[in-house]
Amino acid sequence: MHRKEFLQMAGMSLMSSQLSSSLFLDESESNRIITPGKIGLQLYTLRDEIEKDIKGTLQKVASMGYLGVETAFWPKSITAKQASTYLKESGLSVLAAHVELPIAENKVKMLEIAETFECKKMIWHGWPEDKRYSSLAGTIELITIYNEANQFARANGLEFGIHNHWWEFRNKSDGRYVYEILLEQLDPSIFFEIDTYWVKVAGHDPAAIVKKIGARAPLLHLKDGPAIWNEALLTDNPDPMVAVGKGAQDFPSIAKAAGGNTKWMIVEMDKTATDVFVALEESYDYLMRNKLVVGRK
Repeated sequence: MHRKEFLQMAGMSLMSSQLSSSLFLDESESNRIITPGKIGLQLYTLRDEIEKDIKGTLQKVASMGYLGVETAFWPKSITAKQASTYLKESGLSVLAAHVELPIAENKVKMLEIAETFECKKMIWHGWPEDKRYSSLAGTIELITIYNEANQFARANGLEFGIHNHWWEFRNKSDGRYVYEILLEQLDPSIFFEIDTYWVKVAGHDPAAIVKKIGARAPLLHLKDGPAIWNEALLTDNPDPMVAVGKGAQDFPSIAKAAGGNTKWMIVEMDKTATDVFVALEESYDYLMRNKLVVGRK
């Protein structure tokens, strides 16, 4: 065999090997990134129903197939201990709790919530918008507060995370989006609960953001609707939301972008265009049918 022929054959063999290896890596990556998270529900979605009938409402959530819930605010007539009892009777675990920042008396409250609901993930709900996000100095001040909250949580065996709205992805400080500064300067042990809807409302691609934040985003909020910015949001009047899969969101892309880092996919609706229980059941069916989550049934 002439040297030229040998080199041509060797080159073809190398290209074939590289192509085969590339295809294998792509397939491996694809398998890795579509790992589904468990399906949960943010109970703020059912705040009105809980006030009327907490026991029946939680039983409905469990019967639909949701594995766990994220707590927010309970009606004044219901104590955390009572809520915990109803949750256990329904077979629903508490995957995380939205809490106030652990400052002054709120430190004790955080510890009580963690103990009552046997939950380690404490999340600063982030509402309403803090105007300090409008400047770099203000953003740095908030980062200091979040880092101190995280130190308190970790000292007590808890994990601390923050939940976003649209302003972290709309506001800019020193030429950068607030979320970029948070990602860079928050203690690495602070996790992010990414609300994919507000990310899209702010004009970003949720899948790209989820991929960028990676392992620091173990919890994703899934809600659907028009997902466009409007001035009514400034007065806490969002557009009515629809069942997951029936709006503008691309959840398969979001799930793939998570790369297997998502532990819980959490359905949430601030306000619904249809019966909320129907919307929750349709959301569950969509996510299960597309193999984006693991559920009870």
